[in-house]
Amino acid sequence: MRDATTEPTPLAHEVVAAVLQVRAGSLRVMLWERALEPHAHRWSLPGGQLGRGEDIEASIRRQLAEKVDIRQLAHVEQLAVFSAPDRVPGPRVVATAFLGLVRSDADPAVPPDTDWFPVDDLPVTAFDHGAIVLRARDRLRAKLSYTNIGFALAPPAFTMSELRGIYSAALGYSVSATNLQRVLARRGLLESTGDTTKPGRSGGRPATLFRFTNTGMQVTDPFAVLRPPGRR
Repeated sequence: MRDATTEPTPLAHEVVAAVLQVRAGSLRVMLWERALEPHAHRWSLPGGQLGRGEDIEASIRRQLAEKVDIRQLAHVEQLAVFSAPDRVPGPRVVATAFLGLVRSDADPAVPPDTDWFPVDDLPVTAFDHGAIVLRARDRLRAKLSYTNIGFALAPPAFTMSELRGIYSAALGYSVSATNLQRVLARRGLLESTGDTTKPGRSGGRPATLFRFTNTGMQVTDPFAVLRPPGRR
């Protein structure tokens, strides 16, 4: 006789996305306020039920486009599957979570019940969505060390000072523009656009504008680790 705990259970499957962007000097996540129970008025990641006939990535892209008007994510990747039996009240629901990234120069149109929150200062979230956000933050921080994923956070052209600000916000600690340029240039990830910024009112030397050489995800140094100053 089978143990009751081993009997197959019909499962609902949802997809959710932690969409991150560097905004106003900090790494932020897009959340929307739930209107209905369970967890009414808590903040939730965008997403919904997996539709018939669609794969999970097509589903999350569709739902983001329908709900928060993000049709051109700079990068999206599967993050993890969250399957704790009690992750939501009522019938069991398994969630496939995605990490999505939006360039810092974009300002996606969002509905009134949606806003951007600092990932290190989240409001009360629904279900396990706070844990999903932190998992996405940690994935991004790790990949900034050994891939070119910075292309999905930075605008198409930027100064090194601007890129330093983006990396600092995403990593959660200050980085040196000089060291950052040295590391990325050594890996062949940066090139000059041939242009400079316009001189400001106070004069000064115009800053060189750079861009990433590749806007597709690639592993550049599988053993690299970016660490806060003072750590080895």
